[in-house]
Amino acid sequence: MCDFYSGANDDSNPRDGGDLGCCGYILWFLSLVVIALTFPFSLCLCIKVVQEYERAVIFRLGRLIAGGAKGPGLFFIIPCIDSYTKVDIRTVSFDVPPQEVLTKDSVTVAVDAVVYYRVQNATMSITNVEDSNRSTRLLAATTLRNVLGTKNLSEILSERETISHYMQSSLDEGTDPWGVKCERVEIKDVRLPVQLQRAMAAEAEAAREARAKVIAAEGEQKASRSLKEAAEVLTEAPAALQLRYLQTLNTISAEKNSTIIFPLPIDLLQSFMSRQES
Repeated sequence: MCDFYSGANDDSNPRDGGDLGCCGYILWFLSLVVIALTFPFSLCLCIKVVQEYERAVIFRLGRLIAGGAKGPGLFFIIPCIDSYTKVDIRTVSFDVPPQEVLTKDSVTVAVDAVVYYRVQNATMSITNVEDSNRSTRLLAATTLRNVLGTKNLSEILSERETISHYMQSSLDEGTDPWGVKCERVEIKDVRLPVQLQRAMAAEAEAAREARAKVIAAEGEQKASRSLKEAAEVLTEAPAALQLRYLQTLNTISAEKNSTIIFPLPIDLLQSFMSRQES
C-alpha cells in the first residue's frame, strides 16, 4: 500500500498486515487495475485527509493493517477493499448524570460529576471496545456510585478532592485497555434531602448559639477579673478613687447637658463607710 500522508503515525514503516489469502490478493490486484484505469478520477476516492486532532484506523478486508493509525495529513486507501474510521484524540468532557447514592451511614444523596478524558490509542479504542465514548460514560457513573457508597456523608462533603483523585485513578485503570486516558474528575454538586438539610441547619444554628454563649461567658469572666484587679488598685490608692469619681461626674455631665450635678465629697462617703464597719 502506498501512503501519501504527512505527519507522525502511531507506528513507523506501515505495511500490509497479515496474509490476505488468495481471494484477497485477487481483489487487491483488481482494485489496483480499476484505480489505474480510472486515474486521475480515482484519486478522489483513494486520497483521504485527517486533521491534526484526528487519527484514521484502516481495515483491509476486515483486517487491521500494520503500522497503526494514520495521520495527521494525507493517506491513501483502496476503496474496494479498505475501510477506515476517524478517531478524535482531543480531550472530551461530559457530565455524569446525578446518581442516587446510599452512603456508608445510610443517607441517600444525589451526586453529579464532570469527567475529562481523551483517546490515547486510536487503534485500541476501535478494536477493543464497541463505543469507547459510551463505555466511558457508563463506567464513570458506575464508579461514582461505587466510590461514594463506601464513604460517610461527612467525608463526601469535606473530602471532595480526595474522592475525585480516587475516581480518576479508578477510571483510568478501567479505561486503559480501551486506549482511553482519564485526565480529571470533579464532583460538581452534592444534593441532600430537604429534611436532612433542615436538621443540619438546626444543628449548625445550635452549635453557633453554644459557641456564642461560651464566648460571652469567657468575656464576663475576663471582665470580672479586670474589675477585681481595678478594685484592688483603687483600694490601695484613695486619691485614684477620688479621680475616678470626678471623671465619672464629667462623663455624666457631658452626656446629659440639661442635668445639674452637685458633686458629693468622697470624704463624706469614707466617714459613712467607717461608721458602718465599726
